[in-house]
Amino acid sequence: MGLKRLTQLGVPVGIVMIVVMLVVPLPAVLLDLLIAANITGGLLVLLTAMFVVRPLDFASFPAVLLVMTLFRLALNVSATRLVLVDGYAGKVIETFGHFVVGGSLIVGLIIFAILLVIQFMVITKGAERVAEVGARFTLDAMPGKQMAIDADLNSGLIDEDEARRRRAEVHAEADFYGAMDGASKFVKGDAIAAIIITVVNLLGGFAIGMTQMGLSPADAISTYSLLSVGDGLVSQIPALLMSVATGLIVTRSAGEGDMGSDIIRQMTARKLPLQVAGFAAMTICLIPGLPKIPFLLTGGVLLLISTRAESEKPTKSAAEAAVAEVTSRTDDSPEGLAAEIQVDPLGLELSADLIDLVDTTSGGDLLERVKALRRKVAAEIGVVVPPVRTRDNLELPARTYAIKLFDVEVARGEAPHGCVLAIGDMLGSLPGEPTREPVFGLEAKWIPSELRSQAELSGATVVDRAAVITTHLAEVVSTHAGRLLGREDVKMLTEVVKRSHPNVVEELTPAMLSLGEVQRVLQTLLDEGVSIRDLVRIFESLSLRAQATKDLDSLVEAARGALGPAIVAPHVTDGTVHVISFEPQFEQRMLESLRPSDQGSMIVLDPLTAQAAVGSVAQLMVDAENRGIRPVLVCAPQLRTAVRRLVHTAVDRLPVLAYTELTGTAQVRSAGVVSTDAAHNQLMEATA
Repeated sequence: MGLKRLTQLGVPVGIVMIVVMLVVPLPAVLLDLLIAANITGGLLVLLTAMFVVRPLDFASFPAVLLVMTLFRLALNVSATRLVLVDGYAGKVIETFGHFVVGGSLIVGLIIFAILLVIQFMVITKGAERVAEVGARFTLDAMPGKQMAIDADLNSGLIDEDEARRRRAEVHAEADFYGAMDGASKFVKGDAIAAIIITVVNLLGGFAIGMTQMGLSPADAISTYSLLSVGDGLVSQIPALLMSVATGLIVTRSAGEGDMGSDIIRQMTARKLPLQVAGFAAMTICLIPGLPKIPFLLTGGVLLLISTRAESEKPTKSAAEAAVAEVTSRTDDSPEGLAAEIQVDPLGLELSADLIDLVDTTSGGDLLERVKALRRKVAAEIGVVVPPVRTRDNLELPARTYAIKLFDVEVARGEAPHGCVLAIGDMLGSLPGEPTREPVFGLEAKWIPSELRSQAELSGATVVDRAAVITTHLAEVVSTHAGRLLGREDVKMLTEVVKRSHPNVVEELTPAMLSLGEVQRVLQTLLDEGVSIRDLVRIFESLSLRAQATKDLDSLVEAARGALGPAIVAPHVTDGTVHVISFEPQFEQRMLESLRPSDQGSMIVLDPLTAQAAVGSVAQLMVDAENRGIRPVLVCAPQLRTAVRRLVHTAVDRLPVLAYTELTGTAQVRSAGVVSTDAAHNQLMEATA
């Protein structure tokens, strides 16, 4: 506990002491100790910047840079006070001054000026520019990175916790580069202050030496130039270290290890560049007048290193390796043939040039994403998706994939090799092939992978090929979840519920409903976009309704009534659900027209009225979506199933809810009303 408390108070107390140093004179011995600590601290910061793997691993660097700069300026003020008052500022400054000035004052001043130019014009200016550009690019790329995280989350590649961690990392990266942009100004200001302080020490020391100390002009120049240069040097060494650390941090890109390891590994990884450089160094020896030994040594060292570097070996084609992995072995046994003729509930077929997506040796992770997708679908809608059989299909056109349901193709898309999908409205400046996003039909463009960063900076959402396929697959699974729910799946789900709620299952099946009847109810709920995760409440409601009737529509409505808040929740935005409703007189007319049939209850209206009503509903939905609203259609509970059958073929993506299901919703707002007159007028305008 004491160590933790000391850690919390260490930096605040240190900053207070730095401020005190600006006012209170320091003895020369204490100044020597603080100068040594300053140089050592600068070296520690530099080495820390070199050994971090990512810039965010040293996220406190901007604050460290400010504190170290303030500390160094406080030392400058203290040293200047001692130089001008006593003509002596400790052994460290005196020794550094003698070391640089030596026997020639002019040479010493020139060397000191060169150090200032190196720090100010080269390192500081470069680090400042890189920090500024890095901050701007990082902030501009934030929306694209956030949408890429959402795309990975929707495709099932990552879970909510990983998405939350990545979003926090994106925000931390933006904050870091923004802070570095400002902190680099401290380095620049520190370099300017060092020049001014050195000039003040030279001129002030010369004047004080002649007027107050009684020194001759030559002695005054010699004494105070030595102290001024020494003071400037002991402050510029740690300043130079901090400037280099700043440059290293802002130019550091993510790698597998620290900077030193990455540089050595990458520069010595290929034999050919080392051999060419070594022979070139030896060839320079042929130029007359040049010394031979230095170039022979450097060329020989490079050639020696090249003998330990690995040559680039031809590897097996990724497509060949993946085909071998994906394609099943031929088995002529009866069991093998029986397995071959079985129809897979869900299949994904890839053209030959898309096999790299499932080749793990070349970075393909499509199979892992599909596994993650199965977990995601199970968590969202409560259905255990059958394994997705992935195989190659040489009959598919190049760059094409096909999604099959019970061996029947239900969707097809493209995923060109070497491209990513950019989704957005501002894609005109990007080269590529225009297309439509396969799930929502948004404007998109397949662009070369190397333009990904440029597309993100322009505000587009960029999705890789595997994410496009898994997102498309997820949409197909959600749309056809009812068909994918088999009898065995229902039995398995029932057994799971029975372990925790045995009485609920024993009361329902087989006493009241057979497993097939329960399956039909669950399939209908899935077809209407309702999650069946809460099987306990579904089974309880079915048990109560099955005592009176086994009519499918009645059973479905009973289950929906138990799930009311959960059904409405996905359609609530900012505490509001936007609804399209029917005019009371028209709704009463539909109630009077309700008739039973073999397919369930139907609304029997004359064709023109039915067509006009459906058209009016479709138009109101389009108008609402154009305003950025996702509406639902509401009606009386007795009408809900029949209304859905009426409008489903024309507006299949419009949910149909009963009034009773809106109970508990924060606020209900009208997005339009369907009336008989408005419907007929719209129909007349369309036919005209």
